[in-house]
Amino acid sequence: MFFYLSKILWFFADPANLLLIALIAAAVLAWTKWLKAAKIVLTTTVVIAVLVSVLPIGQFLFSTLENRFPQVKKLPPNITGIIVLGGVVDQFVTDDRKQMVINGAVERLTEFARLSFFYPKAKLVFSGGSGVIGKQSLKEADVINPLLVTLGLNPKRILFENQARNTAENATLTKKLIKPTLDQRWIIITSAFHMPRAMGAFRQAGWNAIAYPVDYHTKSQQRLRLGFSLQSGLGALSTSIHEWIGLTFYWLSGRTNALYPKP
Repeated sequence: MFFYLSKILWFFADPANLLLIALIAAAVLAWTKWLKAAKIVLTTTVVIAVLVSVLPIGQFLFSTLENRFPQVKKLPPNITGIIVLGGVVDQFVTDDRKQMVINGAVERLTEFARLSFFYPKAKLVFSGGSGVIGKQSLKEADVINPLLVTLGLNPKRILFENQARNTAENATLTKKLIKPTLDQRWIIITSAFHMPRAMGAFRQAGWNAIAYPVDYHTKSQQRLRLGFSLQSGLGALSTSIHEWIGLTFYWLSGRTNALYPKP
């Protein structure tokens, strides 16, 4: 139920969807006797769109998330295993085109491969199912093998968890598969902006986890700049709000050990 509610909530909370809904409302009102209301809605929508385009609101929220867990400069010599979270391959287009389609965050897998060579005895886990409502028959973990082979990995060395639909399930379902103990140390690889929620979920599930953030989009000392791009402004804002809402509801539902997990 949580999975479906989260998807429905995000549809109405997505800034891009909210702007579209506001424009539709303004257009409908313009053809009624509520013309003044239409002008108010339209003007408000335009003002918000300009503010999102010009002010670095999304940049600030995004860089804050990315910098929450610092880059790993030195790892301990003994590691039990390495877990990489899915969200790299579009399994549906990959299956249709019969060609690997990467939708972003490929650094998750390149660092996964690099660390696997650095820790040749560590257990390797890929966790990724399908996060799309109504499309649960095809899982990301089921189509990822060719890309892993391209990166020099042996799929036989990797354990695949293919049922997780979100970050909380990445943590809990992988735990059922691995059955880790608190004396074991596991590296968690995911995008930097997503790391706070991932670490909160894995800690809550009982993992002794080490954060290994990758897939950066901002500089470590990001200078906030004014701009004039609705696309980039909305993109950063949308991703950031998605994570902040996720953190809030994970905390309220007991799926993370803190509202805003820290190192």
